[in-house]
Amino acid sequence: MGDALCFKVREKMFAVLGLDNPRLSFKCAPETFAELIEREHIQPSPYLGRYKWVMLDRLDAVGWDELRQLIQTSYEMVSAKALRKKSKGKKGRVKRTTRKKTKRA
Repeated sequence: MGDALCFKVREKMFAVLGLDNPRLSFKCAPETFAELIEREHIQPSPYLGRYKWVMLDRLDAVGWDELRQLIQTSYEMVSAKALRKKSKGKKGRVKRTTRKKTKRA
């Protein structure tokens, strides 16, 4: 493997940039995923493709303006999901306690 920069929001990845072999992976919406993987030099990201992550084999596989928008969308999707999980966890958390077992007569 090689060195990579991992970009996170709320402790969740939204983009990964390979440094040794410049490749970029990021999350996208299902319809965008389907469109992007039809293009040359873009494929489902290894291990993360099932979660609608794509990998650009070349950084120039898409134009800079489009790439900026794709990364922004990835950030927003991951941030929104992480925020929902965090708020749901606080409200819906059930405190579990252990009880001592007592002998019944």
